[in-house]
Amino acid sequence: MSCLALSLQPSNGSDILLQTREWFPPARALVALSAFRQTRQAFAAGKHQSGEDGDSSLGDDPLAASSGQVIVGAESRYRVVYRLVNGIYVLGITTVDQDNCVNNVFECISIVNQAVSVIVTACRGVDVTPEKLHRKYAEIYMALDIVLRGVSSIRLAAMLSSMHGDGIAKMVHSAIDTENKIRGADSWSNVEIQSVEHESSVEAFSNASFELPPETLEAGDEVAVSLAPPGQSSAGEQPDQPPQIEETEAEKDPFAASDAINKPEALVGGFKKNKDPSATDLTLALSGLEVTNLPPAAATQSTFIGVEGFEGEYGGIEFSTEEASLREAFEGFDDAFGGGLDASEFVGPTKVAKKEGLGGLELLQTGQSEVPAVTSGGAQTLENLLVQKTEMKGPEMYIVEEINAEFRESLLSRVGLMGIVFLKTLPPKNKDTDKETEFSFRVDGTNGVKRFVTQNSYVSSIGNGMFHVRTSPSNEPIPILKYSLLPKLVPLPLRVRLIKRHTGTLLSVMIQYVSNPDLPAPLNDVTFILKLPVDPTLLKVSPKAVLNRNERELRWHVDEIPLKGSPARLRARMPVDTNEEDDEEIEVVGYVKFSVQGTRSLSGVFLRPVSEGNADFYEVNHMYQSGVYMCN
Repeated sequence: MSCLALSLQPSNGSDILLQTREWFPPARALVALSAFRQTRQAFAAGKHQSGEDGDSSLGDDPLAASSGQVIVGAESRYRVVYRLVNGIYVLGITTVDQDNCVNNVFECISIVNQAVSVIVTACRGVDVTPEKLHRKYAEIYMALDIVLRGVSSIRLAAMLSSMHGDGIAKMVHSAIDTENKIRGADSWSNVEIQSVEHESSVEAFSNASFELPPETLEAGDEVAVSLAPPGQSSAGEQPDQPPQIEETEAEKDPFAASDAINKPEALVGGFKKNKDPSATDLTLALSGLEVTNLPPAAATQSTFIGVEGFEGEYGGIEFSTEEASLREAFEGFDDAFGGGLDASEFVGPTKVAKKEGLGGLELLQTGQSEVPAVTSGGAQTLENLLVQKTEMKGPEMYIVEEINAEFRESLLSRVGLMGIVFLKTLPPKNKDTDKETEFSFRVDGTNGVKRFVTQNSYVSSIGNGMFHVRTSPSNEPIPILKYSLLPKLVPLPLRVRLIKRHTGTLLSVMIQYVSNPDLPAPLNDVTFILKLPVDPTLLKVSPKAVLNRNERELRWHVDEIPLKGSPARLRARMPVDTNEEDDEEIEVVGYVKFSVQGTRSLSGVFLRPVSEGNADFYEVNHMYQSGVYMCN
């Protein structure tokens, strides 16, 4: 909306005119006008006080200028565009929206300028006074109403020219025709007659019907017979041929031998085309087949279950989506779980039968009691076989990345990745003879990097992703670079989902997880930690887990998570002190711990020498690990 209301407000006295749009309440327009008057009087009082103090550095009154705009109001704020014409303020009221698509302040200024043209024309000059405005009040009111709704310059000129001579009716109703005449277009009154005539002609022609006389039809038949070729029979003899063929076929003996017996054998004769139309008619071929009716459409639809924590579609007919890529299955984590969240499958309705005895404690003493001793020499030999000590050939560099993520149910709430580039120099041997480590390297694969931070005491930036390092030998790795990725470009190695259900005094928790199929290698030795709200007296888990009562947590250890496997589940069930009808919300949080080493970093950042073939350093295995990787 560009302009909501137009008003004429004298410098001294009450408002003369107020014109508003249909949906804008006049009461709000009066509030804006009152606020503008108070603002104007406040500026005038400030100017008078500054003049008494002798301080003239403040300048003139801002609202005393010929035009401008000001924002008024406290709770409901409005922008008032004004122009001062001989003591009369022409005001345009609009909103204070900053979005140019919603509110175009220049369009409001144009409407105010058109309103100034109206009152100047009504008063026959710039000597605008309240008395002259009251004489032409009706014409000014109707003209401002048209201007407020939007008017072109052509129509405005026609309205202003007819304001004093033709009256209100001519100004309001003939403006559109005047605009059409100026633009060179025909009026509707002239074109309407042609349109009615054209429509009546089309209707008369569509309803017209006529018949040819019999003499004309007979003459046409004679001409058609004379034009037919001599070898072709006439049209009257053609219908008599099919009955003759039927009679000859009926006279044949049905028990006579076939004529194919007396015909010589021919290789090509068996491949002649069949002229029988029934051989190519699909309707006849399928007439003997019975097709089972499909079930109704309602039977193939699934049923929505709205139990909290187990929402989803169950039942119905579901088609597999094997065509979808693994990336789509990974990004759309909701589809990766599918159905199967039945409460009986989740909790387990049957009790496991216990074996007789002490539950396996009686088997502790049934094995061998003697443990073969291992000699120190054998242990030394085993250590030499398993541990291979490699000597450093030069400086080594590697990247350690830490990824933090938080999942709320199946949605990713926040994510962040920070990487550190480490430099490992040759170990120091002699302080006097050891040389400083100095070389240059390049960092590639930085499209998703948000920020780089360098350790200025060791590294200096050359530009274009190249750095120069200089440091003394050290026994410990030195962090020289740190970087962080943009959240939307952080690759997630694992998506996790936590679902809980509180039924009565029983709390059921399930963690679902699935690996990113784009990882270079599967995740190994992953630990899932579930923080329990209470110290459970009874606990049922699947698969087996380790309970730490001091920390109130459950730990699952997963040896390997396959890249292309289906989502796996970790489940636990325990009694709690609160009931499901209580308003208290039970908070359950899960954490994931993992660490991976390989030749590639998770973010895709890698290190390269500045010049190819110049091995100033050695790039060893990188590592990425989980920081705060949680789900709730």
